[in-house]
Amino acid sequence: MTLLIKNGRLVDPANNIDEVCDVLLENGKVFKVAKKIKANAAQVIDAQDKIVMPGIVDMHVHLREPGREDKETVSTGTRAALKGGVTSVLAMPNTMPAIDSPENLQLLKGIIKRTANANVFIASAITHGRNGRELVDIRRLKKEGAVAISDDGSSIDSDQVMSEALKIAKIEKILVICHSEDRALSDRGVVNLGFTSTRMGLRGISKESEYRRVARDIELARKCNAPVHITHLSCRESVEAIARAKQRGVRVTADTAPHYFSLSEEDVWSFNPNRKINPPLRGKADLKAIREGLKDGTIDAIASDHAPHTENEKDIEFERAEFGTIGLETELAVSITELLHPGLLEWKELVAKLTLNPANILGVEKGKLAIGCDADLIVVDPDQQWNVEKQGFLSRSKNSAFIGKILKGVVEYTIYKGKIAYQRRA
Repeated sequence: MTLLIKNGRLVDPANNIDEVCDVLLENGKVFKVAKKIKANAAQVIDAQDKIVMPGIVDMHVHLREPGREDKETVSTGTRAALKGGVTSVLAMPNTMPAIDSPENLQLLKGIIKRTANANVFIASAITHGRNGRELVDIRRLKKEGAVAISDDGSSIDSDQVMSEALKIAKIEKILVICHSEDRALSDRGVVNLGFTSTRMGLRGISKESEYRRVARDIELARKCNAPVHITHLSCRESVEAIARAKQRGVRVTADTAPHYFSLSEEDVWSFNPNRKINPPLRGKADLKAIREGLKDGTIDAIASDHAPHTENEKDIEFERAEFGTIGLETELAVSITELLHPGLLEWKELVAKLTLNPANILGVEKGKLAIGCDADLIVVDPDQQWNVEKQGFLSRSKNSAFIGKILKGVVEYTIYKGKIAYQRRA
């Protein structure tokens, strides 16, 4: 099977390419990259005036399976991913049961093998039941195929347990991903603490609950000389803590999600439960700091934090609604609209944060299009506008914070393992 993509602007940060050229795919691999390729390919895509780039590597996705298939499944989640240009996802472990044992990991691997439409990597839990107390068998879970460990949705309160996890992870060469939240400080809040919580009459979540735990996680990693990744940064102080740590040589990386560089606390004043997110949408100064952190490299990656919920869990009173927004189908377009078109990032910078950087952080061979690499790539119309509509989502759940927004950037084709896995309808 051969597929030739012609005349597109290829953006491949791993190989320092940003120019118009052709890409020939054969037997699921990148076979040739050159200015003009003549080949009798089985299929040809004319990508003139389009961007050709590696498939997105989304390092923070909740597929909900096993246990909450009413919200999302591996099949529906990866089908939605393809529509959004995502060819690789990291499945987070807060499933039912949690991915906290070799048996549960094997269960998820079996589901992936049978039903996945894209690459699915697995993060196991750090502690049993994600309860923050008893460490899982990190060594065995790494051996069974976990590429990262995280108690995502929960933060480990015990310094001792967290330090032990970092020490073992360092030996086993597996990444620790931290949801940094001090629940004693967030204290059952639902929106950003301050004017917004007062205006809405709701319990607030302080920025302190995030940035103090970010600082704690960084300090423990420094003492253990272990790598650590801080996920879904939302506030200025967290960005500053990451920047200081990097300057001191701490082995820390970080990501943020599109809602944190495109929406602010003012966007929840309408009591839209789809914008109830944890950490919450912050102030305008925090939004600006997140953008600046992406621009100056403090924040390494963009991840969706795709968090599907049923209508029964979202279409209710704001205070009772679940936290989270879906994001697989909008993360690229939001990034193009909010970061690229305003000139905050160049194409190579944006593509690196969506593909190469998360792949390198996770230690997986994705996010690049050198000869011999897996043929996972996308063709994007960067200027095409579209309106985000509830009925347009392929995800099983429809709880998007961006419904009603007009975005730029449409995925025309997603190629997975050298074959067209998604094609936009005319």
